[in-house]
Amino acid sequence: MQDQLNRIFQFISLAEKLKFELRHCDLSNGRRESVAEHVWRTSLMALVIAPHLETPVNIEKTLKMIIIHDIVEAICGDVPIFETEHPEGKDLKLQNESKAIKEIRQMLDSPAGDEIFHLWYEFEEKQSLEALFANTLDKLEAQIQHNESDLSTWLPVEKLRVFCKLEELGEFDPFLKEFKTHIKMQSIAKLKNGGCDIDQLETEAKQYFTN
Repeated sequence: MQDQLNRIFQFISLAEKLKFELRHCDLSNGRRESVAEHVWRTSLMALVIAPHLETPVNIEKTLKMIIIHDIVEAICGDVPIFETEHPEGKDLKLQNESKAIKEIRQMLDSPAGDEIFHLWYEFEEKQSLEALFANTLDKLEAQIQHNESDLSTWLPVEKLRVFCKLEELGEFDPFLKEFKTHIKMQSIAKLKNGGCDIDQLETEAKQYFTN
């Protein structure tokens, strides 16, 4: 029992790092967002959106995926999504995170560790409805946070993503698709209010993401 307790405390200590591992996103008050804060609000979104889905999801499983999917960042750090647009960056991220989730499984050496390991891979593979839902919310929460931050913190590529990458999200469910569209309209309004040329950004986005 003592060995298992030590492993659990080791895992909990590791998870504390997500409280100070910062993401590439500011809050509305100008402070950088932590990974833990992102995970918390994504979980909250799942609770309030799940009842509106056309096909019911296992909310317990969904929440577990959301809670654990970023735990690997306690070992290998957060990687902004725009750094994984190309195969090299995406492959490197997966390689590092796969190694990290194996370390976590070995650290716990228990049924809980096995469950975390398998749920992490299910989230990454995006085959089940719960994984698709969790993945979509993960990305939409990030865009909501961008909409709440000062436009001066947006990188050029983050402006372009509004016109292409958001379109790919939530297409499997009518309510989620509408939710995504509302977020996109908020993003476009923010860009327009900031003096950005929307037509030019849309043209650049199509060129950037098709090359």
